[in-house]
Amino acid sequence: MKELTTTLDIEASTPVIWQILTDFPAFEQWNPFIRSISGQAVQGTKLAVNIQPPGGQGMTFKPTVLVAEPEREFAWLGHFLIPGLFDGEHRFRLEPLGDKRTRFTQSERFGGLLVPLLAKDLDTKVRQGFEAMNQALKTRAESLE
Repeated sequence: MKELTTTLDIEASTPVIWQILTDFPAFEQWNPFIRSISGQAVQGTKLAVNIQPPGGQGMTFKPTVLVAEPEREFAWLGHFLIPGLFDGEHRFRLEPLGDKRTRFTQSERFGGLLVPLLAKDLDTKVRQGFEAMNQALKTRAESLE
């Protein structure tokens, strides 16, 4: 089991950030890590998610939405090929810190047989992808607020 967590305070309200996170067609305009998402932010539905870590290979996977609590949390669970080989539970959490300030946390818990083999890339490329996305989200949200 391996977990990555990144956190960033954003000078924007949770409704503004939630709108950006769930406007999937706009991801390709601003998101350097999650290049596209198809589907809906509705618990139990399947998504098609394309990620492109910095310096890494892009990949598309089809996770299931675990949580879609407006303005609070959005999470999915995806698998590479078959469950137990390489699984990822990805979460976005929004914590209001005032009217127009939000703590944004992006995390993922990885499990499965391939995790030890991929640990270095998770610590470098995937973490860099999280941080690049967080910064891009901050820039976009603060420009809209």
